[in-house]
Amino acid sequence: MAATKSSVFLRVAALAVLIASMVQMQLVEQVRGQSCPSQLTNLNMCAPFVVPGASAMTPSNDCCSALQSIQHDCLCNTLRIASRLPALCQLPPLTCGQSV
Repeated sequence: MAATKSSVFLRVAALAVLIASMVQMQLVEQVRGQSCPSQLTNLNMCAPFVVPGASAMTPSNDCCSALQSIQHDCLCNTLRIASRLPALCQLPPLTCGQSV
């Protein structure tokens, strides 16, 4: 009977550790998700370079620093979502040329 109680205790402890790690992973994902918008806001520094009709031929050091500080997943997911917007709004897909 002592072996059964010990086995049950170990199973409960393992389950508790598993649940705690899942909760921790979820909290990490929430923090990452909250930091992405603030990282993207920092890209406002790049507006003089990326806005159509902008006169700046090269991005500023502040723009490059802001871009460097963005997590890869944040930027890629944002671009992926943005590229899906026309279809989600029932608009024709974007076809962008290489003209600069």
